[in-house]
Amino acid sequence: MERFKETKKAGLLGIVGNLFLLIIKGSAGFLFKSQSMIADAANSASDIFASLMTFIGNKIASEPKDNSHNFGHGKAEYIFSMLIAISMVLVSLKLLYDSIYTLIYGSELTFSWLLVIVCIITIVIKFALYLYTHKLCKKYTNILLEANQKDHRNDCIVTCFTLISILLTLAGIYWFDGVVGIGISVWICLTGAKIFIESYNVLMDISIDQKTEEQILDLAHHYKDIQKIDAISSTPVGYQYVIFLTIYVDGNMSTFDSHTLADKLEQDVSNLEKVYKAVVHVNPIK
Repeated sequence: MERFKETKKAGLLGIVGNLFLLIIKGSAGFLFKSQSMIADAANSASDIFASLMTFIGNKIASEPKDNSHNFGHGKAEYIFSMLIAISMVLVSLKLLYDSIYTLIYGSELTFSWLLVIVCIITIVIKFALYLYTHKLCKKYTNILLEANQKDHRNDCIVTCFTLISILLTLAGIYWFDGVVGIGISVWICLTGAKIFIESYNVLMDISIDQKTEEQILDLAHHYKDIQKIDAISSTPVGYQYVIFLTIYVDGNMSTFDSHTLADKLEQDVSNLEKVYKAVVHVNPIK
């Protein structure tokens, strides 16, 4: 599928881009003792892991259904996005500790225009990756792409603050370096927690959203022979859902006609973007 090919490409671009940024940010950060730049480099390291998880998770999720997995492997996207989230939270806690230590005991940051150049390069690369993944997110529903898009966006903002903290050292303001490190840590942690909750909800079989449920009901109401509709049940299989729907028809309708009606409704519902498969059960009503 095109969706999986594009996600694979985004994952590979993320790995290459973040590996390059990790090398230049890590080298500059440790060379000039910038806590905010070191935090930014650690963020790039977590981004490499995120891109790697995107690549692996997407590869597994793209596998078709088989005898052991009747509804495909779509939930792999959410398992690997949860791993991304956990890694982000762990990295953020370590950065938070280091940044607080720097704030309390002082920063040893040495100003260099090389730090400024590294920040500018990072912002340009990350903004380009953000635009690319944002375009894909608008085209495809994919939590792995969404996680990477947020990562690239966050990195642009984070590196802007890193740049500010470095430029402030020209005015003798060194404490802002530690503050930015703390801010980056908290930002990474909150983003990771949000992705974790979203993945957890799907893995715990959260119901389909209200908008799609209303679309399903509208489709059912188009059939005049359907006299009553029971509550819709659903279970996620990756980014899509299996829908279970019970309809009631005239008890005098022939079995053939009632099942033909159910088949048509199943086809209509299955054509919705978020629906993987629809199962319609027919009951007679007096």
